[in-house]
Amino acid sequence: MTWQTIGDALSIICALAGIFFMFVGAIGVVRLPDAYNRLHATSKCSTLGIMGLALAAVFHVGTLAVTTKALMTIVFAFVAAPVGSHMLAKAAHIDGMKPWDRQMSDELQQDKDRQAGKSPGNAPREMRLGPQNRASGGPSGADPTPRMSTAV
Repeated sequence: MTWQTIGDALSIICALAGIFFMFVGAIGVVRLPDAYNRLHATSKCSTLGIMGLALAAVFHVGTLAVTTKALMTIVFAFVAAPVGSHMLAKAAHIDGMKPWDRQMSDELQQDKDRQAGKSPGNAPREMRLGPQNRASGGPSGADPTPRMSTAV
């Protein structure tokens, strides 16, 4: 096997991996229930897809200029895509976009409620207790670990 054959094989593997992640991200945009989940799918899959395609170019061409540009692109994508999707999701949350109705919790809303002095409602028991009551298990001294109910 020559170095050219190995480079071509690695290039094909990386290109297929990049295309796979891009395809999964596209399916996520169509299939996921709300904008928050869709943003998650697009940022993760586009970042990994760009990485696969850039590495395929590196293995196929193999010059220093292409390698440098590809690595800079990968670093930029790994920094910019998550930050951008986080900013979009937070802006949507501030604007009042409701999450999926079967979402288990809304941690950003719980943080806002806690800062405003409201009761967190559906927050886990550790969050409701507060730092002064965690060690003792709450004001009554009860055990803070949640127990499974045996009632049917």
